[in-house]
Amino acid sequence: MVGIVRPGRICQSVLKTVYGVVSVHALDCLCRPSWLFPTLDWNECAAVEKAEDRVSGAWVFKGTRVPVTALFANLEDGRRIDNFLDWFPGVSREEIEAALKHVEASLGVA
Repeated sequence: MVGIVRPGRICQSVLKTVYGVVSVHALDCLCRPSWLFPTLDWNECAAVEKAEDRVSGAWVFKGTRVPVTALFANLEDGRRIDNFLDWFPGVSREEIEAALKHVEASLGVA
C-alpha cells in the first residue's frame, strides 16, 4: 500500500506535553504497542512528504531526510520531543505536533 507507515507506541507524558490534556481514550489508543496499531496513511499530513529517490521512499518530515518513523522510535524509547528537536534541527516542533495530531485523527480519537 502506498503511503503507509506503522508507528510505534507513544508515551503518555509526551502526549500530555504536546497537547496539555489528552483524553483517556486517546492515551489508551496511542500508548499501545506497534503491533496493535492500524497502519496509517500519511498522504493527508502536510508536515511530511515522500519521494522514491530519498531515504528509500520512506515518509520524511518535509524538506528533510528525517523519517517519520524516527520520531516514533525515539518516543518509544522514552526520549523527549526536545531531544528529537536537538538531534534533528531540520524538523520543527510544529511538524512534530502535526504528525502526532495526524496519528490521533487517523485513529479517530480526541
